[in-house]
Amino acid sequence: MLASLFSKTKPINYFIIAVLLILFYILFQKTTATVVWTGYEYVKKIGLLGLLMLSTFWVHFVTQKNRLTKDNNYAPLLFVLFLVLFPSVLVNTKLIIANYCIILALRRLFSLHSLKDPKIKIFDASLWIFIASIFHFWSILYVILLAFAILFFVSNDYRNWIIPIIAFITVAIFFSIYILATDTDILRFIDQSTEINFDFTVFDNVYQNIAVAVFSSIALLFFVSQALDLSNKPFNMQTSYKKILVSFLIAVAIYVLSADKNHGVLLFTFFPLSILGANYIESIPNRWFKEVVLSSIVALAFFFYFTQL
Repeated sequence: MLASLFSKTKPINYFIIAVLLILFYILFQKTTATVVWTGYEYVKKIGLLGLLMLSTFWVHFVTQKNRLTKDNNYAPLLFVLFLVLFPSVLVNTKLIIANYCIILALRRLFSLHSLKDPKIKIFDASLWIFIASIFHFWSILYVILLAFAILFFVSNDYRNWIIPIIAFITVAIFFSIYILATDTDILRFIDQSTEINFDFTVFDNVYQNIAVAVFSSIALLFFVSQALDLSNKPFNMQTSYKKILVSFLIAVAIYVLSADKNHGVLLFTFFPLSILGANYIESIPNRWFKEVVLSSIVALAFFFYFTQL
């Protein structure tokens, strides 16, 4: 059974997750992509697949390194299932890059509680957040989580509050060089990037609307259950779980504010929601109910994937 299979970190689990991602990625590219398949496009698609696989790896690495879940593979499996549920994510280059940068930033923020090299971690996290904002501006909202982490762990040193400013200046300098080299209209770029839209009725077909409704229900279940269970977590881990909850809320805010309400913007919610979902599945005492929950998510992901091809 699925829940039993992924309840432990086994090599076969990594193989299954990787094969799932590769197969569904290739199938969606072959059936829906309208690009001319030049050598550049092949390299680009392989690069994006590599970023998605690395993102899945970091999901598992961060959860296990920071003891955010038990020793299982639920989090990376859920991450891939969410990608399958919204396959249009698989062709959105900018969002895949932005989300990968955010995952790298979160990796540094979650490790900040160790208080080892905090300044380097703050700089790295800030750098990745500002880089992500170039590809999708509203990912800059993760500076809220950055401030949250500094406040809770290293606020006693005022220099830690200056480090994000230094990171911002660093990214701004290199981005300015790119703007000048490519003769990009910076005002138009800023205007398009910071556009806000609250129209949530822009999906192409009814299955996309249903997929969003199903995903929202799953997300609400995972978020509320783990928020209510927060007080039962070990005291020294509660701040880490708070960061997960805040990270999810920020991801929802990014979706709400983004001008383009396509499924791709939901990608920012997948990482924190995978951790919340893994904790929820772990907490289910009844083995059969645990199997039903995970099997249902798998079935729903597969169903909506094929309806959107």
